[in-house]
Amino acid sequence: MSSTPYVPPKVWTWDAANGGQFANINRPIAGATHDKELPRGKHGFQLYSLATPNGQKVSILFEELLAAGHDAEYDAWLINIGKGDQFGSGFVGVNPNSKIPALLDLTGPEPVRLFESGSMMVHLADKFGAFLPASGAARTEVLNWLFWQMGSAPFVGGGFGHFFAYAPEKFEYPINRYAMETKRQLDVLDRRLADVPFIAGDDYSIADMAIWPWYGSMVLGRSYANSAEFLDVGIYKNLKRWADALEARPAVKRGRIVNKNWGDEAEQVPERHGPEDFAGKAV
Repeated sequence: MSSTPYVPPKVWTWDAANGGQFANINRPIAGATHDKELPRGKHGFQLYSLATPNGQKVSILFEELLAAGHDAEYDAWLINIGKGDQFGSGFVGVNPNSKIPALLDLTGPEPVRLFESGSMMVHLADKFGAFLPASGAARTEVLNWLFWQMGSAPFVGGGFGHFFAYAPEKFEYPINRYAMETKRQLDVLDRRLADVPFIAGDDYSIADMAIWPWYGSMVLGRSYANSAEFLDVGIYKNLKRWADALEARPAVKRGRIVNKNWGDEAEQVPERHGPEDFAGKAV
């Protein structure tokens, strides 16, 4: 590629050739590209997802609900975003934004569609009365941190992760800009966890489940090759303590590998329709 400084045109036009690693699935318009109905299983909840950090949040919550004795059985169907499954008409009908995860709640008189992982987590927590206080300051504190994650993580994934790991060329300015912001966010969490055992206080909540796949994975060395060393994540001692504690939870071990179809086969459960699907897996 040219080293000539980029001068933006007066009117931007899309060139798919400039999309880098994800050029085949990124485009500047919404809507379906092909007709494809979504599969349905036997359970009241139908999850359509992939084990990215955003996908893990919801499957971890489902597994935690089941571990706590709630009637939260679910079917989890793989959405292969590399193949464009998120642009099928059935998926777009549930999530017009064409991003994983998407969820159908079929347990009531009318089907409820849910898109955006934070919306799913609040819906499920309220439905089962678990991992989110019903009212008051404690509920607000959980929601504070849940929405912090929703607003902050795009700077990590779409910012730092993209320019550090996925962009077709390495550029100093965006890597420095987003590395600084990522470290600032890690410091926010580390300072918070110096005072409390869990993100929202004394109790484990959906805030922990939302934040762990992004920031816990980062300090555990799972995010973006060589990024743990680059970001010097070992300095965040309180965050690492918390990340290790959640890592040890059986429901987290299960939830993080639901809809995973890459890496070690012992950590892959591409589809999940019952607890038997974890047999022989590293959970």
